Amino acid sequence: MDKVTRLASEKGVVLFSKSSCCLCYAVTILFQELGVTPTIHEIDQDPEGREMEKALMRLGCNAPVPAIFVGGRLVGSMNEVMSLHLSGGLVPLLKPYQTVLN
Repeated sequence: MDKVTRLASEKGVVLFSKSSCCLCYAVTILFQELGVTPTIHEIDQDPEGREMEKALMRLGCNAPVPAIFVGGRLVGSMNEVMSLHLSGGLVPLLKPYQTVLN
């Protein structure tokens, strides 16, 4: 769990993903469209991936991926991100991490 916690707090927006996960891809595209480039950790490419999956579940993720952290805090999975977005809460949460859009 220490590795997940450390990685989640190193950058503003962190996504734990698997390379074959379509929801992970979709949330990445959503963030990019909102002007945020998340740091992505592909847990299926990490030698400690199994342990990271278990740690994400212990932290409260319903499914191990996608697991989204903003400001070092667990937001949740795609369901939580989309609920936040539809209720108008996602953009303000991401605002400190947005890059200038042309």
